[in-house]
Amino acid sequence: MTSSQLSVATVDGTMPAHLWPPASGEGPGIVVFQEIFGISRYIQRRAQDLADLGYVVLAPEMYWRLGVSSIPDGPDAIEQAMGTAQRIDWDLAVSDGVASLEALRQRPEVTGGVGIVGFCFGGGLGFNVAALDSPDVLVSYYGSSLPELIDLAPAVTAPSLHHFGLADSYINRPTVERLQAILGQQPNVTFKTYDGADHAFDNPDFPLHHEAASELAWQRTVAFLGKQLPTGS
Repeated sequence: MTSSQLSVATVDGTMPAHLWPPASGEGPGIVVFQEIFGISRYIQRRAQDLADLGYVVLAPEMYWRLGVSSIPDGPDAIEQAMGTAQRIDWDLAVSDGVASLEALRQRPEVTGGVGIVGFCFGGGLGFNVAALDSPDVLVSYYGSSLPELIDLAPAVTAPSLHHFGLADSYINRPTVERLQAILGQQPNVTFKTYDGADHAFDNPDFPLHHEAASELAWQRTVAFLGKQLPTGS
């Protein structure tokens, strides 16, 4: 099933977004927050994977103020992506994330609760949005800004699942262990680590992909979502 394009109202105008409906046409909602490469082919595949599980999936274009939907493939893709992410106004991005969650709640095909699944840049963004809003569930893959946002942990009351590789080049092992210790004190938090897995281990289009960690993390994600935000399918 293919996605359709729509707009999400924000404080500064309309943000482009993509919607993947489940085969049933209705179900609980999930906002997918992108990695630093934007609405990449990988993010689109994961959104479709979630729709195949029975969720109504919304993926907003978080780089919209910069006029960027996704970073094109190429030898300088990583440099372009990191440069683009660094130009983001974080507070505005969080505001846009909250607006996305509310827009999904209001859609007629969303018949249950709404959750968040975020990857890399989106993993931290989803955590910040969850601290300000009240999603029914949060799944965060190696949230790159989580170390700077950890003081928000008590405000994140949704059941949450966090995935981190223990060989992460961007978030070192002591930092991951510190995050685990702090988040582990919060109720309804599940923290999973993966030996030998680097950052972005779930992305098969990225050189750091770790197949075994990716498969296990996805199995855990599916089970966690099925428990906390069941589709009824």
